[in-house]
Amino acid sequence: MRSVLRPSPLLLSALVLLASACRDEQAGPRPRTPALPPPTQVRFLDAAPADLTWRAGTTFAHGTVRYLGTRVSPRGAAPGQPVQLSHYFEALQPPPQGWEFFVHVVDPSTGQMLVNADHGFAGGLAPLGSWPVGKVVEDVHTLTLPATPGRVVLGFWKGDERLGVDDPKVHAGDNRMWGPELGGSLPPPPEYIVHRAARPPVIDGELDDAAWKAATPVVLRGSFDGRPVALRTEARLTYDDQHLYVAFDVEDPDVWGTFREKDQPLYTQEVVEVFLDANADGRTYNELQVSPHNVHFDAYFPARRQGMDLGWDSGMRSAVKVRGTLDDPSDRDEGWRVELQIPFARLAEVPHVPPQKGERWRFNLYRLEHPGRRGEEGQSFAPLFVGDFHALPRFGWLVFD
Repeated sequence: MRSVLRPSPLLLSALVLLASACRDEQAGPRPRTPALPPPTQVRFLDAAPADLTWRAGTTFAHGTVRYLGTRVSPRGAAPGQPVQLSHYFEALQPPPQGWEFFVHVVDPSTGQMLVNADHGFAGGLAPLGSWPVGKVVEDVHTLTLPATPGRVVLGFWKGDERLGVDDPKVHAGDNRMWGPELGGSLPPPPEYIVHRAARPPVIDGELDDAAWKAATPVVLRGSFDGRPVALRTEARLTYDDQHLYVAFDVEDPDVWGTFREKDQPLYTQEVVEVFLDANADGRTYNELQVSPHNVHFDAYFPARRQGMDLGWDSGMRSAVKVRGTLDDPSDRDEGWRVELQIPFARLAEVPHVPPQKGERWRFNLYRLEHPGRRGEEGQSFAPLFVGDFHALPRFGWLVFD
């Protein structure tokens, strides 16, 4: 079932992700939610139940339809478990004809859709236009609780329109009305304490400098949920007055890549990535990537997923060492190592050059792996809990020592 025909800004941003920036990493198939048996009749009530877990009382279409609230059961379900949502509405005036029901669960911090739970109201037995005035009508369905806390948004659609939400305080955008919150809280974002190098590393891909031996190692985990991954990626960071240095040591049995030109879509193959939001404003940030062929991709964003500027040049230097035979699938490689030297002065909205002691940036480190050159696995320093490498509110903290 569909929710609306007109692409929303969120959908367009997602399409930009596939077309011109690091793409979503969806971490495999989603668990299936056990289906409820189809209802055999519609429940019309005189009032909403007393045990609603979310009470609303807000209206659509100039007071024509009132959303009374929702009961979520069980309230303490864990991610991946099914939950039952029972929604209650009342027609205050003769309802309009031809409108269908939609239910989405979105990430409240980014707006990204986590679950599309669209379905016919009451199993299709009670479309909006059939509701009797003054009676409360019930819709019951189940969905699988997403890995990240979400927020229900709901409403009614017809063609390329959505039924208007009357109160702007409960308007979630695109005429979607806020419903209950689902799930608990996420763990706080991780921190990386970056130490100043006594002597900067030589950019040769060897990772044998004293600066790297003194830097704290961190192992990347599954980007979607922080799970352990099969192929290890270890990263380290250090800095001096002019540069941030980043090293990746990548375990990879098949090191490959077909791109040879700067700013080609490296993110569609095997790559390591650094995202830097220097002033931690959640808007302006830089994306830097290096492939096994030592090809660069760098971009500036004035806002999350908006205005991507490939004309921006990071000025970074890098070196790659492959432990194996590049682009040869017939043998087994060990992996590849990467060193990056990133000039502070080229980055967006840098508070101080050099960074002051205690300064805090938002950042993330990523690796994209394609097992068998077919599937896709994302790794990150800070787990995102959504399938979007540009989820800035999920980034970790880079703390300068």
